[in-house]
Amino acid sequence: MTQKTSLFDMVGGLPVLEKVHELFYDKVYAHPWLGKFFVGHDQKAIENRQTLFMAAKMGSDIQYPGKEPYMSHRAMYITEELFDLRTSILRETLEDSDVPADLIERWIKIDNAFKKQIVKKNIEEFYSKTWKYEQRVIIPKGDL
Repeated sequence: MTQKTSLFDMVGGLPVLEKVHELFYDKVYAHPWLGKFFVGHDQKAIENRQTLFMAAKMGSDIQYPGKEPYMSHRAMYITEELFDLRTSILRETLEDSDVPADLIERWIKIDNAFKKQIVKKNIEEFYSKTWKYEQRVIIPKGDL
């Protein structure tokens, strides 16, 4: 019986995930639009959560102790354009980190599997799924 190797192991385990997420969030925090969603949030904490989340989703034995994407992003008005921008930065970071092309595609596929939980179709849908007392984060592209 052969044991199937996880994507987590194939990309290089925690050291690679940590490196990728550090570089990725350096770019995200510096971005004039995406970075505004992270004002007041500790970058290292975000990197660590994303690393644990992706490690769990890539087949490691690591248990992710945080919230699922829907709850983490529910009060953020994230459009398709924003999500696609984030994906392009992730792809660029994976390429810069010398992750093999076939593994990049698998990584992106896992990452994109949560798109429906994060992206809001329009502002009306966003308001209908958030509570009045929540601090909503809406950053129009025109505010750059």
